[in-house]
Amino acid sequence: MFDGPLNHSIIGRAQDKGIIETDVHNLRKWTHDKHQVTDDYPYGGGSGMVMKAEPFFEAVDELREKNKGAKVVLMTPQGEPFCDAKARKLAKLPGLIILCGRYEGVDERVRLIADMEISIGDYVLTGGELPAMVLIDAVARLNPGVVKEAESTAKDSHAENLLEHPHYTRPPEFMGKKVPDVLLSGDHGKIEKWRREQSIIRTAERRPDLITRANLTNSEKELARRVTEKNHD
Repeated sequence: MFDGPLNHSIIGRAQDKGIIETDVHNLRKWTHDKHQVTDDYPYGGGSGMVMKAEPFFEAVDELREKNKGAKVVLMTPQGEPFCDAKARKLAKLPGLIILCGRYEGVDERVRLIADMEISIGDYVLTGGELPAMVLIDAVARLNPGVVKEAESTAKDSHAENLLEHPHYTRPPEFMGKKVPDVLLSGDHGKIEKWRREQSIIRTAERRPDLITRANLTNSEKELARRVTEKNHD
């Protein structure tokens, strides 16, 4: 499951250059029975299977020795919601050991070895692999050199609790829709002002919960207020 996302495009090139490194481990490596079983029936009955604690503990013990300072992340729908601010904090760490559950989840005692629990949303997937890949992609691209233009990540949606402004490219007119004149003006001051205003408008329209946390000037707050009131009319 991890081969495509981790070995192609931007993340793949970053690994080829040695900027980041990812290693995928099969939990069965840390089992000791003939069939390499990593799950079992839940105590108390009920449907589904539960991931056993022992393989996780042994895996983390070994991986911590090889990755000094790495923090252990358990991917779980019950974890702290993942966001841009969390990704930026994780990007500053020396390494991450990401645990992926499956089936009905993991034995409760696995939480004892996790430094943090993270959720990518209020829904349940068949396993923690896809959430782990989301986390890896979001965190890896924040490392210097992974994304060619560092400014791209600094102005991403959510970087300042604002959604990113609209983007346009050629042709200048498509299906009767024209690129805003300001973007063709060559006036960088006006372009930056327009982009900032569009970010505020878009955030106020689509994510009013974010706009209250953004660092805005008084005039920008007034712009956001007018947009919000218009949406409520």
